[in-house]
Amino acid sequence: MKIIDFVKSFLFCGLLIGLFLPNLYGQTKNQHPTTPKKQTILEKIIENGDTIYLAYLREVYVFPKLKFKNKKQEKFYWRTVRDVKKALPYARIASAELTKLNKELFLLPNDKERKKYITKVQKRLLSRYKKELMGLTVNQGRMLMKLVDREQGVNAYDIIKSYKGQFSATFWNTIAHLFGSDLKSEYDGSDKDKIIERVIILVENGQL
Repeated sequence: MKIIDFVKSFLFCGLLIGLFLPNLYGQTKNQHPTTPKKQTILEKIIENGDTIYLAYLREVYVFPKLKFKNKKQEKFYWRTVRDVKKALPYARIASAELTKLNKELFLLPNDKERKKYITKVQKRLLSRYKKELMGLTVNQGRMLMKLVDREQGVNAYDIIKSYKGQFSATFWNTIAHLFGSDLKSEYDGSDKDKIIERVIILVENGQL
């Protein structure tokens, strides 16, 4: 069982390396990327000699209460919450860095230089993130691919194809099929992925 889990993790590591081609800033093992906390400066008004501070409350999203048919459904939901929390920070970084990478590649003079740059970045990424990616579960790897598609509007297959070519994209999609995944599948927050979309909104808003 441990060998199977290792192989699965290794394969999804390869898939994620394809997705995470841009340079990501290194994190220590088992840490999530975080956004530095901002200091809050409150506005104030003076009324009849009294100082009144003003604070603007964030929006609160209200969804219909979930009704689980059984324990299996409930377990699936909370596993989704866990996987979203694990994958979302990396998906956000990947999306921002993919955008940055595209701009940098555009400035390079030819395909040879672009390929050299991509290879250089990929090696740096491997040295920094291999252990973390190997630590992701299969479900978390799938979730990360979904969330990158949500952020970029491009599925995992097309991202790998764009940077590593048709052969690499086809190879990794074949491997993904062995574990019940499809790199060509697209995120659909209004239908098949609506529970994930709900969880993302609540997590982003600090309600989960």
